[in-house]
Amino acid sequence: MNTRTLIAGDTSSPVILHVPHASRLIPSEIRSSLSVTDVQLAAELDEITDAHTDEIAQHAARSVTLRPWTLRNDLSRLVIDPERFPDEREQLNAVGRGAVYTRTCNGDILRNTDNTTRDALLDNYFHPYAAAMSDLVTDRIAATGRAVIIDVHSYPTSPSTYELHPDGQRPALCIGTDPHHTPPWLIEAAYAAFSPLEDIGTDTPFSGTYVPLDHYSTDPHVYSVMIELRRDQYLTENGELVDIAAENLGAMLGRLVDAADRGSR
Repeated sequence: MNTRTLIAGDTSSPVILHVPHASRLIPSEIRSSLSVTDVQLAAELDEITDAHTDEIAQHAARSVTLRPWTLRNDLSRLVIDPERFPDEREQLNAVGRGAVYTRTCNGDILRNTDNTTRDALLDNYFHPYAAAMSDLVTDRIAATGRAVIIDVHSYPTSPSTYELHPDGQRPALCIGTDPHHTPPWLIEAAYAAFSPLEDIGTDTPFSGTYVPLDHYSTDPHVYSVMIELRRDQYLTENGELVDIAAENLGAMLGRLVDAADRGSR
């Protein structure tokens, strides 16, 4: 079973489109360890899957001259969440939503996990994924002198129960930043690329952006920005994809890819 997909880009591109939460796939051996019913699981997946962000990313990759690299997680974040800290640094551990989720969005028990089971999930899924992303970043730095991660996500119109800051503004686009890896030019490029949306915010309702831990805060050659699209920008109320909206958002993301390549030189 494929747990992730790497789509090669142009050898001279420093840009990596990272798509960690688009999949609903849960291996059968993991499904059997979850406490929720099929109905509960379907509702959970509807709420937490960044549906079709992989398609938006591919629209972007096809719209640019210098094709970016793409790393896509092919498993649901209910297996492991590759973007969480795997230790006590993760704030969402407090609500059972760390690297290994133990609670659903509304606080119900998702799985009963002892340290042995948790460590096995991290060893089998989390650490190999982190190593693949780290290797890709290292490879782009070796080839181009830099790596620019564009972290592609979406989020629901209404806050989930587990959110730590549910009262924050929920703009059409949330740009997530990191003090070590998101320079002003990259934030400005994101605002310019998505300017047709008009309703754009920074670090609300979510903040931060993904950088592999072995590069985090210590590697000046790594840049990163998170793109969080509010789902009503491209999904109907029934959760169906609006193709033209996805294509338009992909074109905007493509403009950010182009700007990230130019701005990081």
